[in-house]
Amino acid sequence: MKYDLIVIGGGAAGFFGAIHAAEKNPGLRVLILEKTSKLLTKVKVSGGGRCNVTHHCYNPFSLAHHYPRGEKMLKTVFKSYQASDVAQWFDSKGVKLKNEPDGRMFPVTDSSQTVVDCFMREAGRLKIEISTGKFVSAVEKSTHQEYSILTSQGDKYYADKILIAIGGSANKQAYKWLEDLGHKIIKPIPSLFTFNDSKNNFKDLMGISVQDAEVKIASTKFVERGPVLITHWGLSGPAIIKLSAWAADYLFETNYEFNVLLNWTGSAKEETLRNELAEQKKIKQKQKIVSNPMYSIPLRLWQRLCDLSEIEDGKIWGEVAQKSLNKLIENLIRCPFHIKGKTTFKEEFVTCGGVDLQEINIETMQSKIMPNVYFAGEVLNIDGETGGFNFQAAWSTAFVAAQSI
Repeated sequence: MKYDLIVIGGGAAGFFGAIHAAEKNPGLRVLILEKTSKLLTKVKVSGGGRCNVTHHCYNPFSLAHHYPRGEKMLKTVFKSYQASDVAQWFDSKGVKLKNEPDGRMFPVTDSSQTVVDCFMREAGRLKIEISTGKFVSAVEKSTHQEYSILTSQGDKYYADKILIAIGGSANKQAYKWLEDLGHKIIKPIPSLFTFNDSKNNFKDLMGISVQDAEVKIASTKFVERGPVLITHWGLSGPAIIKLSAWAADYLFETNYEFNVLLNWTGSAKEETLRNELAEQKKIKQKQKIVSNPMYSIPLRLWQRLCDLSEIEDGKIWGEVAQKSLNKLIENLIRCPFHIKGKTTFKEEFVTCGGVDLQEINIETMQSKIMPNVYFAGEVLNIDGETGGFNFQAAWSTAFVAAQSI
């Protein structure tokens, strides 16, 4: 069976690349091969089933800053195709997007099925063939102009051009045939995850969140600021998830056992905090400390911080010992957590690692090693923060590849 283009991977990047290639060249014979029985799985589960299509950041350079790995390449890629282009394309297909306050963009239907249906409809319109349950076991150069693709089921396909969009969760066998093609694979490791607190001192406060906190990995430069959520297993929320992406390599090396220092106030420094607590002692002498939280910290969390600082329930500001205030300062701006292990963030299975970007032509997404072999999406050593950035990288790299194809 011979095709002009075979796309390996029936996910976001694979479908987007196939659709755009077929749109730009209606005579192209295109086949999508998907190893599982399901298509567009990550699209379906993204954003809690709403599909976080992209992020409302329409400046290519600013957009690229949200990628711990791949930023330099994406600055160039986003010049060709960025978030505003994605929004316009979906709109042209009848899928209108809306902006959330935090910049995330979803279909107005709040249903990922809208996006899945759009892709399936376009694939049908463009007569793109789709074959599921086809696990690619090898890709070989058949002639100087043609490749042969073998599956574990014994099928053999031929293609003039190949778009590899197998996603970041590709198994070892897939990476093996990529290496056989001559490509260097940077070991894929997890990104976007939450932290497991080994002591669980805050477990009973699960569900409490602080909207502006600063999280630092002790003895490193890794620090992020934003909302933090206390869970029954440890710490989550945007600041934690973002930190996990930027520190992914370091945390992998520690085997996910490390120390975190949490500033519940967000930005208060020790000297400022010390002065503000001293002022509280003066102006609120008769008020109970435990009953009067500061810095917009939720009452139950404030009470726990007071307890850890050995401040009794009935203690008033005018009577508190300096030793207890010193402990409260520490717990407010350097609250320690010993993290041991991680938990996947919702259904967002994101990895960093993959095909070395040095081996990819940025202008075309074509392999520098194998002519007419292209790459798109998470199979590349590209990953972004949570918030629609990983899909955006998939759309953009797939578009550039399709344009070249």
